[in-house]
Amino acid sequence: MTATATVAVAAGQTPARRRGRRAPAWLAAVPLLAFTAIAFGVPAVAMLGGALTVDDPATGASAYGTGNLTASLQGAYLTALLGSVELSATAAVLAAVLGLPLAQAVVTSRSRALREAVLTASGVLANFGGVPLAFAFVATLGNSGVLTRQWGLTEKGWSLYSFWGLVLVYLYFLVPLMVLTITPALDGLRTQWREAARNNGATTLQYWRHVALPVLTPSLLGGFVLLFGSAFAAYATAAAMVGSAVPLVTLQISDALSGNVLVGQENVALALSLDMVVVAGLVMAVYLPLQRRSSRWLT
Repeated sequence: MTATATVAVAAGQTPARRRGRRAPAWLAAVPLLAFTAIAFGVPAVAMLGGALTVDDPATGASAYGTGNLTASLQGAYLTALLGSVELSATAAVLAAVLGLPLAQAVVTSRSRALREAVLTASGVLANFGGVPLAFAFVATLGNSGVLTRQWGLTEKGWSLYSFWGLVLVYLYFLVPLMVLTITPALDGLRTQWREAARNNGATTLQYWRHVALPVLTPSLLGGFVLLFGSAFAAYATAAAMVGSAVPLVTLQISDALSGNVLVGQENVALALSLDMVVVAGLVMAVYLPLQRRSSRWLT
Protein backbone atom coordinates (compact mmCIF):
# COMPACT_ATOMS: atom_id res chain seq x y z
CA MET A 1 0.00 0.00 0.00
CA THR A 2 1.40 3.40 -0.97
CA ALA A 3 1.84 6.31 1.41
CA THR A 4 -1.08 8.19 -0.21
CA ALA A 5 -3.38 5.22 0.20
CA THR A 6 -2.24 4.76 3.82
CA VAL A 7 -3.10 8.39 4.63
CA ALA A 8 -6.47 8.03 2.92
CA VAL A 9 -7.29 4.84 4.89
CA ALA A 10 -6.19 6.50 8.14
CA ALA A 11 -8.57 9.36 7.42
CA GLY A 12 -11.40 6.91 6.98
CA GLN A 13 -11.50 7.15 3.16
CA THR A 14 -10.48 4.66 0.56
CA PRO A 15 -8.62 5.97 -2.51
CA ALA A 16 -11.50 4.98 -4.80
CA ARG A 17 -14.05 6.76 -2.63
CA ARG A 18 -11.92 9.91 -2.45
CA ARG A 19 -11.50 9.98 -6.22
CA GLY A 20 -15.20 9.49 -6.70
CA ARG A 21 -16.01 12.68 -4.82
CA ARG A 22 -14.04 14.87 -7.23
CA ALA A 23 -16.09 16.76 -9.82
CA PRO A 24 -15.04 16.29 -13.44
CA ALA A 25 -12.75 19.04 -14.68
CA TRP A 26 -14.96 19.81 -17.69
CA LEU A 27 -17.78 20.99 -15.42
CA ALA A 28 -15.94 24.29 -14.98
CA ALA A 29 -16.41 25.01 -18.68
CA VAL A 30 -20.16 24.36 -18.67
CA PRO A 31 -21.18 28.03 -18.05
CA LEU A 32 -18.93 29.21 -20.87
CA LEU A 33 -20.21 26.51 -23.23
CA ALA A 34 -23.81 27.33 -22.34
CA PHE A 35 -23.25 31.06 -22.93
CA THR A 36 -21.54 30.34 -26.26
CA ALA A 37 -24.39 28.09 -27.36
CA ILE A 38 -27.03 30.70 -26.50
CA ALA A 39 -25.21 33.85 -27.63
CA PHE A 40 -23.62 32.45 -30.80
CA GLY A 41 -25.18 29.10 -31.60
CA VAL A 42 -28.84 30.14 -31.62
CA PRO A 43 -28.29 33.23 -33.84
CA ALA A 44 -26.08 31.20 -36.17
CA VAL A 45 -28.75 28.53 -36.61
CA ALA A 46 -31.44 31.19 -37.16
CA MET A 47 -29.23 32.97 -39.71
CA LEU A 48 -28.53 29.74 -41.57
CA GLY A 49 -32.19 28.77 -41.61
CA GLY A 50 -33.26 32.20 -42.88
CA ALA A 51 -30.55 32.29 -45.55
CA LEU A 52 -31.75 28.94 -46.92
CA THR A 53 -35.44 29.85 -46.79
CA VAL A 54 -36.79 31.11 -50.10
CA ASP A 55 -40.18 32.84 -50.14
CA ASP A 56 -42.42 32.67 -53.20
CA PRO A 57 -43.63 36.26 -53.84
CA ALA A 58 -46.76 35.02 -55.63
CA THR A 59 -48.08 32.53 -53.11
CA GLY A 60 -46.11 33.50 -50.01
CA ALA A 61 -45.05 29.91 -49.53
CA SER A 62 -41.60 29.16 -48.15
CA ALA A 63 -39.21 26.41 -49.13
CA TYR A 64 -35.57 25.59 -48.58
CA GLY A 65 -33.22 26.48 -51.39
CA THR A 66 -30.12 28.44 -52.38
CA GLY A 67 -31.89 31.34 -54.08
CA ASN A 68 -30.94 33.84 -51.40
CA LEU A 69 -27.29 32.79 -51.48
CA THR A 70 -27.26 33.12 -55.26
CA ALA A 71 -28.82 36.58 -55.04
CA SER A 72 -26.28 37.67 -52.42
CA LEU A 73 -23.47 36.98 -54.90
CA GLN A 74 -24.93 39.00 -57.77
CA GLY A 75 -25.43 42.62 -58.74
CA ALA A 76 -25.20 45.30 -56.08
CA TYR A 77 -24.76 42.74 -53.31
CA LEU A 78 -21.64 41.30 -54.92
CA THR A 79 -20.32 44.82 -55.54
CA ALA A 80 -20.79 45.63 -51.86
CA LEU A 81 -19.08 42.42 -50.77
CA LEU A 82 -16.09 43.07 -53.02
CA GLY A 83 -16.04 46.70 -51.88
CA SER A 84 -15.83 45.62 -48.25
CA VAL A 85 -12.99 43.22 -49.06
CA GLU A 86 -11.09 45.92 -50.96
CA LEU A 87 -11.58 48.52 -48.24
CA SER A 88 -10.62 46.13 -45.46
CA ALA A 89 -7.52 44.86 -47.27
CA THR A 90 -6.32 48.39 -48.10
CA ALA A 91 -6.85 49.70 -44.59
CA ALA A 92 -5.24 46.59 -43.05
CA VAL A 93 -2.11 46.84 -45.22
CA LEU A 94 -1.64 50.54 -44.44
CA ALA A 95 -2.27 50.00 -40.73
CA ALA A 96 0.27 47.16 -40.62
CA VAL A 97 2.89 49.26 -42.41
CA LEU A 98 2.34 52.24 -40.10
CA GLY A 99 1.87 50.25 -36.90
CA LEU A 100 5.07 48.18 -37.11
CA PRO A 101 7.61 51.07 -36.88
CA LEU A 102 5.49 52.76 -34.21
CA ALA A 103 5.46 49.60 -32.12
CA GLN A 104 9.20 49.15 -32.66
CA ALA A 105 9.84 52.70 -31.45
CA VAL A 106 7.82 51.97 -28.33
CA VAL A 107 9.60 48.67 -27.64
CA THR A 108 13.09 50.14 -28.05
CA SER A 109 12.30 53.26 -26.00
CA ARG A 110 14.07 53.53 -22.66
CA SER A 111 11.18 55.44 -21.17
CA ARG A 112 8.82 53.10 -19.35
CA ALA A 113 6.30 55.92 -18.98
CA LEU A 114 6.24 56.47 -22.74
CA ARG A 115 5.71 52.78 -23.39
CA GLU A 116 2.84 52.54 -20.93
CA ALA A 117 1.26 55.75 -22.24
CA VAL A 118 1.37 54.60 -25.87
CA LEU A 119 0.03 51.14 -25.11
CA THR A 120 -2.73 52.55 -22.92
CA ALA A 121 -3.70 55.06 -25.59
CA SER A 122 -3.63 52.32 -28.21
CA GLY A 123 -5.98 50.21 -26.12
CA VAL A 124 -8.42 53.12 -25.90
CA LEU A 125 -8.19 54.20 -29.54
CA ALA A 126 -8.48 50.64 -30.85
CA ASN A 127 -11.94 50.47 -29.28
CA PHE A 128 -13.03 53.96 -30.33
CA GLY A 129 -15.39 53.85 -33.28
CA GLY A 130 -18.98 54.12 -34.38
CA VAL A 131 -20.90 57.39 -34.58
CA PRO A 132 -18.55 59.36 -32.24
CA LEU A 133 -15.57 58.59 -34.48
CA ALA A 134 -17.52 59.54 -37.60
CA PHE A 135 -18.64 62.82 -36.01
CA ALA A 136 -15.06 63.66 -34.98
CA PHE A 137 -13.79 63.26 -38.54
CA VAL A 138 -16.76 65.04 -40.09
CA ALA A 139 -16.19 68.01 -37.77
CA THR A 140 -12.49 68.01 -38.62
CA LEU A 141 -12.19 66.92 -42.26
CA GLY A 142 -15.76 67.03 -43.55
CA ASN A 143 -17.02 69.46 -46.18
CA SER A 144 -17.31 72.16 -43.51
CA GLY A 145 -14.66 70.77 -41.20
CA VAL A 146 -12.16 72.94 -39.39
CA LEU A 147 -9.07 71.70 -41.24
CA THR A 148 -10.92 71.46 -44.54
CA ARG A 149 -11.73 75.17 -44.50
CA GLN A 150 -8.37 76.30 -43.09
CA TRP A 151 -6.32 74.34 -45.62
CA GLY A 152 -8.71 74.67 -48.56
CA LEU A 153 -8.90 70.89 -49.01
CA THR A 154 -12.16 70.97 -50.96
CA GLU A 155 -10.57 73.03 -53.74
CA LYS A 156 -7.75 70.47 -53.88
CA GLY A 157 -10.18 67.61 -54.53
CA TRP A 158 -10.38 66.19 -51.01
CA SER A 159 -13.57 64.45 -49.92
CA LEU A 160 -13.99 62.62 -46.64
CA TYR A 161 -17.08 60.84 -47.94
CA SER A 162 -15.17 58.57 -50.30
CA PHE A 163 -13.22 55.32 -50.34
CA TRP A 164 -9.95 56.92 -49.22
CA GLY A 165 -11.71 59.07 -46.68
CA LEU A 166 -13.15 55.95 -45.10
CA VAL A 167 -9.71 54.31 -45.19
CA LEU A 168 -8.31 57.30 -43.27
CA VAL A 169 -11.02 56.97 -40.63
CA TYR A 170 -10.43 53.23 -40.27
CA LEU A 171 -6.72 53.83 -39.75
CA TYR A 172 -7.61 55.76 -36.62
CA PHE A 173 -8.46 52.54 -34.79
CA LEU A 174 -6.58 49.99 -36.90
CA VAL A 175 -3.08 51.44 -36.34
CA PRO A 176 -3.44 51.29 -32.52
CA LEU A 177 -4.79 47.77 -32.87
CA MET A 178 -1.71 46.82 -34.88
CA VAL A 179 0.53 48.31 -32.19
CA LEU A 180 -1.17 46.17 -29.54
CA THR A 181 -0.96 43.08 -31.76
CA ILE A 182 2.68 43.29 -32.83
CA THR A 183 4.25 44.63 -29.61
CA PRO A 184 4.39 41.20 -27.88
CA ALA A 185 6.09 39.76 -30.96
CA LEU A 186 8.67 42.57 -30.99
CA ASP A 187 9.29 41.95 -27.28
CA GLY A 188 9.99 38.33 -28.19
CA LEU A 189 12.92 39.24 -30.45
CA ARG A 190 15.94 38.23 -28.41
CA THR A 191 18.78 40.64 -27.86
CA GLN A 192 21.25 37.81 -28.51
CA TRP A 193 20.07 37.59 -32.14
CA ARG A 194 20.89 41.24 -32.78
CA GLU A 195 24.24 40.94 -31.01
CA ALA A 196 25.13 37.81 -32.95
CA ALA A 197 24.26 39.51 -36.24
CA ARG A 198 26.33 42.57 -35.27
CA ASN A 199 29.31 40.43 -34.26
CA ASN A 200 29.19 38.75 -37.66
CA GLY A 201 29.34 42.10 -39.45
CA ALA A 202 25.65 42.48 -40.29
CA THR A 203 24.18 45.95 -40.55
CA THR A 204 20.87 46.94 -38.98
CA LEU A 205 19.15 46.58 -42.36
CA GLN A 206 20.62 43.11 -42.86
CA TYR A 207 19.53 42.08 -39.37
CA TRP A 208 15.95 43.09 -40.08
CA ARG A 209 15.96 41.54 -43.53
CA HIS A 210 17.50 38.17 -42.65
CA VAL A 211 16.62 37.68 -38.97
CA ALA A 212 13.88 39.88 -37.52
CA LEU A 213 11.40 40.05 -40.39
CA PRO A 214 11.47 36.29 -41.15
CA VAL A 215 10.73 35.61 -37.47
CA LEU A 216 8.04 38.31 -37.35
CA THR A 217 6.39 37.31 -40.64
CA PRO A 218 3.78 35.00 -39.05
CA SER A 219 2.90 37.67 -36.49
CA LEU A 220 2.72 40.35 -39.17
CA LEU A 221 0.44 38.24 -41.33
CA GLY A 222 -1.62 37.36 -38.29
CA GLY A 223 -1.91 41.04 -37.40
CA PHE A 224 -2.96 41.85 -40.97
CA VAL A 225 -5.66 39.19 -40.82
CA LEU A 226 -6.92 40.57 -37.50
CA LEU A 227 -7.01 44.11 -38.90
CA PHE A 228 -8.81 42.88 -41.99
CA GLY A 229 -11.48 41.21 -39.89
CA SER A 230 -11.98 44.31 -37.74
CA ALA A 231 -12.40 46.57 -40.78
CA PHE A 232 -14.57 44.04 -42.58
CA ALA A 233 -17.07 43.87 -39.72
CA ALA A 234 -17.22 47.63 -39.05
CA TYR A 235 -20.64 49.17 -39.65
CA ALA A 236 -21.61 52.16 -37.52
CA THR A 237 -18.74 54.43 -38.59
CA ALA A 238 -19.35 53.90 -42.31
CA ALA A 239 -23.13 54.14 -41.92
CA ALA A 240 -22.92 57.46 -40.08
CA MET A 241 -20.28 58.96 -42.36
CA VAL A 242 -20.70 57.81 -45.98
CA GLY A 243 -24.11 56.12 -46.09
CA SER A 244 -24.50 54.53 -49.50
CA ALA A 245 -21.70 56.56 -51.13
CA VAL A 246 -19.30 53.64 -50.66
CA PRO A 247 -20.74 50.16 -51.34
CA LEU A 248 -20.18 47.96 -48.28
CA VAL A 249 -21.74 44.66 -47.37
CA THR A 250 -22.66 45.75 -43.85
CA LEU A 251 -24.62 48.71 -45.26
CA GLN A 252 -26.35 46.43 -47.74
CA ILE A 253 -27.41 44.13 -44.92
CA SER A 254 -28.86 47.08 -43.04
CA ASP A 255 -30.77 48.30 -46.10
CA ALA A 256 -32.12 44.84 -46.83
CA LEU A 257 -33.29 44.31 -43.25
CA SER A 258 -34.97 47.71 -43.04
CA GLY A 259 -36.47 47.55 -46.53
CA ASN A 260 -34.91 50.84 -47.65
CA VAL A 261 -34.38 49.58 -51.21
CA LEU A 262 -36.65 46.57 -51.69
CA VAL A 263 -39.25 45.03 -49.41
CA GLY A 264 -39.02 41.36 -48.48
CA GLN A 265 -35.24 41.04 -48.75
CA GLU A 266 -34.70 40.02 -45.13
CA ASN A 267 -33.56 36.52 -46.06
CA VAL A 268 -31.14 37.93 -48.61
CA ALA A 269 -29.68 40.02 -45.78
CA LEU A 270 -29.22 36.80 -43.79
CA ALA A 271 -27.51 35.27 -46.81
CA LEU A 272 -25.16 38.27 -46.93
CA SER A 273 -24.48 37.75 -43.23
CA LEU A 274 -23.65 34.13 -43.98
CA ASP A 275 -21.23 35.29 -46.67
CA MET A 276 -19.54 37.47 -44.05
CA VAL A 277 -19.33 34.54 -41.66
CA VAL A 278 -17.64 32.48 -44.37
CA VAL A 279 -15.11 35.26 -45.00
CA ALA A 280 -14.51 35.64 -41.26
CA GLY A 281 -14.06 31.87 -40.95
CA LEU A 282 -11.45 31.91 -43.70
CA VAL A 283 -9.72 34.81 -41.94
CA MET A 284 -9.59 32.90 -38.65
CA ALA A 285 -8.44 29.74 -40.44
CA VAL A 286 -5.41 31.73 -41.61
CA TYR A 287 -4.89 33.65 -38.36
CA LEU A 288 -4.75 30.79 -35.84
CA PRO A 289 -2.02 28.68 -37.54
CA LEU A 290 0.08 31.81 -38.02
CA GLN A 291 -0.18 32.63 -34.32
CA ARG A 292 0.86 29.11 -33.33
CA ARG A 293 3.82 29.19 -35.69
CA SER A 294 4.94 32.57 -34.41
CA SER A 295 4.76 31.46 -30.77
CA ARG A 296 7.31 28.71 -31.45
CA TRP A 297 10.00 31.32 -32.05
CA LEU A 298 8.91 34.10 -29.71
CA THR A 299 8.15 32.16 -26.51
